[in-house]
Amino acid sequence: MTGLYDRPAGAGHNKPQDEPLPGGENWDRWSKKRIFVRELAGTYSDLYKSLMEQPRIYPSTKAPWKGGPELYGKHIISPQHANVAQSIETHIEVYAPGAYGQKHGHLNSAVFYVIKGRGHDVHDGRHIPWKAGDVMLVENGCVHQHFNDDKNNEALLLVFKAKPLFHFMNLVFQKIVSYPPSTPAKGNENFKPPTDL
Repeated sequence: MTGLYDRPAGAGHNKPQDEPLPGGENWDRWSKKRIFVRELAGTYSDLYKSLMEQPRIYPSTKAPWKGGPELYGKHIISPQHANVAQSIETHIEVYAPGAYGQKHGHLNSAVFYVIKGRGHDVHDGRHIPWKAGDVMLVENGCVHQHFNDDKNNEALLLVFKAKPLFHFMNLVFQKIVSYPPSTPAKGNENFKPPTDL
């Protein structure tokens, strides 16, 4: 992963200097300061009581979709969204028909559950097909990209990873090799993510 990253980093997460982010501030996970691990401080009894009182259900419909125009995502569980979960992160991604995501790599592994659709991933140059009901693994340090192969229907992925724990251990290397498209493909001009998720 060279080229873009030979230049000094600019403001924001993973943004090389002078390179605009596709979709602007819609992709706050790439451009906005985030909390990766929140401090747990206080007496043990108070901390334990506080954690036990945290909700255990987090309706995904209450989280806003971010991104676009062909790839949208929403964070459901992460240190900045749920006090009870400090070591895991969960988000949902939706891909427009025929769309693809950013090509990127990170030190943490990830597990994807394919809720809907069919497509393929490219992991370090290896083509891996997937379909609804499959569970897909991205190994540590793998440069990967997701593709929706269905030209008529969206694809939905549920992602689980221990990214906050990796960041806590200072295993923070994460780079984007290429961003998803910043303009919709023909036929996807009016694509919107589902409202029931």
